[in-house]
Amino acid sequence: MQSRTPDLDEQLARLQGVLPSYLAKTIHFLRAPGLRWLRTATGILLILCSLFWFLPIVGLEMFPLGLMLLAIDIPFLRGPVARLIDWIEQAVIRMMTAWEAVGARVRGTR
Repeated sequence: MQSRTPDLDEQLARLQGVLPSYLAKTIHFLRAPGLRWLRTATGILLILCSLFWFLPIVGLEMFPLGLMLLAIDIPFLRGPVARLIDWIEQAVIRMMTAWEAVGARVRGTR
C-alpha cells in the first residue's frame, strides 16, 4: 500500500491523459473553476441516477463519477475519493496484468 494519500487533482489529470479525447475534454471542462454549480448539480444527479442501477440505461458506475465531481468542491470528500480512485486504478492494473498472463499462456499452447 502507498505511504502517502493520493492527490485528487493529480489523479484527475492522469485520468484525463488516458481517456479518449471526448471524455478528457468533458472532464477538463467540468474541472474549470467557475463551474462549481454545474459540478454540484451533475454530481448529485449522477448519484441519484445510480440508485436506479437496475434499469438498462443507468448503472452503478454513475455513483463514483458523481462522488468525483462533488469531491472537487467538497474538501472532506477529497481524501476518501482519492483513495477510492487509487484503489480502482490498482485493481484495473492487476486485472490487466492477469489478463495478459492468461493471453500469453493461451498463445503459448497453440
